[in-house]
Amino acid sequence: MAEVLAGVLGVEEVPVEGDFFTELGADSLVMARFCARIRKRDDLPTVSMTDVYRHPMIRSLAAAFTDATPTPGPTPTPAPASVPASPAVPAQAEAPSGAVSGAPSGSPEPSPEPPSGLPDEPGPASRSRSGSRVPDGARAVVPDTWQYVWCGASQLLLFLLFSSLGALAGSHGCQWAAAGSGAAGFYLRAVVFGGAVFLGLCALPVVAKWLLIGRFTARRIPVWSAGYLRFWCVKTLIRTSPVRLLTGSPLYVLYLRALGAKVGRGAVVFSKHIPVCTDLLTIGEGTVVRKDVHFSCYRAHAGAIETGPVTLGRQVTVSEQTVLDVGTSMGDGAQLGHASALHTGQSVPAGQAWHGSPAQPAGGTDFRAVVPARCGSLRRALYGLWQLSGMVLVYLPLTMAGVGVLLTALPQSGRLLTSGPPPVTSAAFYGETLAVSFVVFFGALLARLLLAGTVPRLLSRLFLTPGRVYPLYGFHHGIQRAVTRMTNVKFLTLLFGDSSAIVHYLRHLGYDLRRIEQTGSNFGSLVKHDSPYLSDVGSGTVVADGLSIVNADFSSTSFRLSRASIGAHNFLGNNIAYPSRGRTGDNCLLATKVMVPIDGPVREGVGLLGSPAFEIPRTVLRDTRLDHISGADLRGRLAAKNRHNAVTAVLHLLVRWVHFFGVTLIALAAARLHHSLGAAVFAPAALCTLVFTVVYFVLAERAVTARRPMKPLACSIYEPSFWQHERFWKLATHTYMQAFNGTPFKPLVWRMLGVRIGRRVFDDGASITERTLTTIGDDCTLNAASKIQCHSQEDGAFKRDDATIGAGVTLGVGAFVHYGVTVGDHAQLAADSFLMKGEEVPPNARWGGNPAREVRDNRACNGHDAAVPARVT
Repeated sequence: MAEVLAGVLGVEEVPVEGDFFTELGADSLVMARFCARIRKRDDLPTVSMTDVYRHPMIRSLAAAFTDATPTPGPTPTPAPASVPASPAVPAQAEAPSGAVSGAPSGSPEPSPEPPSGLPDEPGPASRSRSGSRVPDGARAVVPDTWQYVWCGASQLLLFLLFSSLGALAGSHGCQWAAAGSGAAGFYLRAVVFGGAVFLGLCALPVVAKWLLIGRFTARRIPVWSAGYLRFWCVKTLIRTSPVRLLTGSPLYVLYLRALGAKVGRGAVVFSKHIPVCTDLLTIGEGTVVRKDVHFSCYRAHAGAIETGPVTLGRQVTVSEQTVLDVGTSMGDGAQLGHASALHTGQSVPAGQAWHGSPAQPAGGTDFRAVVPARCGSLRRALYGLWQLSGMVLVYLPLTMAGVGVLLTALPQSGRLLTSGPPPVTSAAFYGETLAVSFVVFFGALLARLLLAGTVPRLLSRLFLTPGRVYPLYGFHHGIQRAVTRMTNVKFLTLLFGDSSAIVHYLRHLGYDLRRIEQTGSNFGSLVKHDSPYLSDVGSGTVVADGLSIVNADFSSTSFRLSRASIGAHNFLGNNIAYPSRGRTGDNCLLATKVMVPIDGPVREGVGLLGSPAFEIPRTVLRDTRLDHISGADLRGRLAAKNRHNAVTAVLHLLVRWVHFFGVTLIALAAARLHHSLGAAVFAPAALCTLVFTVVYFVLAERAVTARRPMKPLACSIYEPSFWQHERFWKLATHTYMQAFNGTPFKPLVWRMLGVRIGRRVFDDGASITERTLTTIGDDCTLNAASKIQCHSQEDGAFKRDDATIGAGVTLGVGAFVHYGVTVGDHAQLAADSFLMKGEEVPPNARWGGNPAREVRDNRACNGHDAAVPARVT
């Protein structure tokens, strides 16, 4: 082992009792390469990054494997606990939670992959084009090219059809409402039309689901097949339904029931990730599913959609930012901690609390942070009626009135939609459209900025008291929802993030940043919260991106607001949910996707990695060499960075405004030409809008990277190379690509953006931050919320490098792949896994966990792997 490490470090020899990080100057990237070289040698045991952190010296690391007692083979794991039957949970909940293939009760837990016996939809034959061995239980389904093209063409035609019908209905509806006599006539017609549209859009996915699918069952559907096309239609309609605005309300539960889900009385779902295969979802009485939970009852795997049950018993608590894979269950009174995951086949026994990815018993930790309150059926019914009335009687008419006032207030804009000679070729048409787009875009920007800092603050001070337990579905709950929505404005955090301006913006919202030390990059562009007035961040703390501050704790009947305080001189990596009960103090490093501990002593002066979290060094020598600027030099560089970021913000606004102008131009031209050409104009208009959006943002991104193409880099955040990368983040948005999820067009757009991507890649909602540094092989399967990130920031140091994904690879739901990694052909990364920087995954391997490591047997995916570090206490 010492010989291998010396080769990685480029030295003749290393002391066997020297600490990897504090004495030898290694970092996680170096040690990941060390682990990869160890795995390639048959005479040495397999070493993971978890092992390296637990045993940070060669002697202790070798002793850990030398002293280990070899086992003759995998030990059968206990049978999964069944979910007790109840009047709210149908009889099929009594079946074993992992019984995706109908395994009898009392049989061993299934493997992490679904059994090959799942029924298949008719589709192409299962095979591997490269001829490589495909892992057991992961039959690769590779479609023929004609089927790939046929599915994409069908999806495009369906998009044009629905877009045309929507535009036609909207045009006629607005004209009909505007024809009402006086303000009262307009309002009544707006209520009728808005209510019909809202209810129609909510009912359409339900009707389509029952007509195209019927009842979902556990099966495998080859992608790009006719069965997949029906699945995609239903999934897209469900995910775009306006019912997302009602998450957490009783109406949302009724909607899930209409789609076929079995939801018990008093259950509450706050996650906006709407489940798709709802017939396979069971939620018992009094269960609460908190925000940012993925439980779709399907996943994409090895070229197929695999559907399976997710069963939650009575009084279950599913915490924030978790993933429930197919074939999972939780018994009555069970709990799952935040930033955790249940992998396929896992079952949490009744009454137990589990956490981690994959989940394991959490000891005495209690994730139920608030006591219940009285919340009866009448209260829920009245709240749902109030929500529906507000939507139909207030929000929709006001929106239509605002559009009407805008079109009539400007000098020529009122004539853009009237009859007469077509004005689309006149200069006045373009000039007035430019004025309309300018007023709407920048006026809305200023209005949202002013609104976010005033009205929510007043509402919070008058009606919400920290620490007090309020019942759900009352006046105070409505105020809390309004405050959360009005202060979480993604466009504004993107505009001000990754610059000094973000500190002032968050103060404007209500964050306690009085002691903040300005670094120019204190927060990224993705920061959200439940209440900004209960969010404290200490001096010198830097947050990379994707921070979610959990100020509101929910049960199925009550909620409570609490202060969340992040200590001084911390560094927080990507995608972290920080709860109000977080037990971290000053000078901590919270690694990407870490599970912040909520019990035990306050951690200070250490780093935390993984889920559940374990301690690692706070800093390493290699990073401190990049962060050595201080004094007058620091002030000068910070001023230069601020000037560069200011120009970037202006460019960001210009890019977004020009795009808004183009979309407005197409919409008004289509509305004008509708009078002479009829409804046939809306299909080309929808296609033009889509093509314009893609081409425009591709050109904008290419313009940013044209002068300075991306390449591997390690520098300080006070160097122009990093500032240029911040400009890339601002101008290279790809949120519009959500429209292409699950279609052959998304890999095509990735290729236009610079990703070296292979053929027939299935992307169900992945994110790729640095496109030109990413390579993806043929026939890969990328799941929803999976992410490939080719950069890292730690304190004042910034690094980026390539990421290579081989052919036939599957990335699970919510999986996170860092920079400098290589994933071999036909490898699999389980749901919610974190593949650390520099890792090398061998071909055909199965990895999972946070941090990810090789999955050798069932125990590694069911919370019984002895290599998992103990919970920090």
